[in-house]
Amino acid sequence: MFASLWRNRELILASARREVLGRYRGSFMGLFWSVFTPLCMLAVYTFVFGEVFKARWGVENESKMQFALMLFAGLIVFNLFAECVNRAPALVLANVNYVKKVVFPLEILPAIALVSALFHCLISLGVWLLAYILFFGAPPLTVFYLPLILLPFAFMIMGVTWALASLGVYLRDVAQFIGVLTSMFMFLSPIFYPATALPEAYRQILFLNPLTLVIEEVRAVLFFGRSPDFVLLAIYWILTLMFAWLGFVWFQKTRKGFADVL
Repeated sequence: MFASLWRNRELILASARREVLGRYRGSFMGLFWSVFTPLCMLAVYTFVFGEVFKARWGVENESKMQFALMLFAGLIVFNLFAECVNRAPALVLANVNYVKKVVFPLEILPAIALVSALFHCLISLGVWLLAYILFFGAPPLTVFYLPLILLPFAFMIMGVTWALASLGVYLRDVAQFIGVLTSMFMFLSPIFYPATALPEAYRQILFLNPLTLVIEEVRAVLFFGRSPDFVLLAIYWILTLMFAWLGFVWFQKTRKGFADVL
């Protein structure tokens, strides 16, 4: 798995760059859309959950900006996951020529999608840090723990994407199912509410969601200035690497039939 990604690293970066630039080519605002879209969604969610439903994070003297930043931190994590997973079932289907006519390392298609999504994730993080600096001053030093949290999360996304990209070739209904599933994940993850808001009986179920730990830890290091739970993080690293490897093996085993199906 690692050998393939390293061997094709230049191709992955070049393809991801072309994909990012191609998405906004010809549009008036260009790359600014990658900032404008999450800010619009943040404004809507902040109004609906902060003003209409009166959701709170339990912070003393909580302001609207604090609520918005904690909400935005959760959305950054979810959007990274959703962008890759929603595209996964169509990754191979959208590149039929690579399957039939070109000698191409198909296993890097999920990596290209992930790098493209990480670009937008980094832009959103930049906007988050800029807003924090403007309203609250310098962010806590725990922000440097962020790569330790996002890297295993990226491997988990890769494992899911490899599995779904393969399944999408054989089962076309997967794309429809994933669209519904990601919408469910949005509300079953602690994005709009803290995990502590749930009763104890449901809180344990919430942590079965693979997004929960990442969202809670990202919020802790970005906003609250707390160090991550290194024991949980170590377990998460091991599990996500195993999951990524299983997804990679599944993709490599099933890719032999892609040309026949397509």
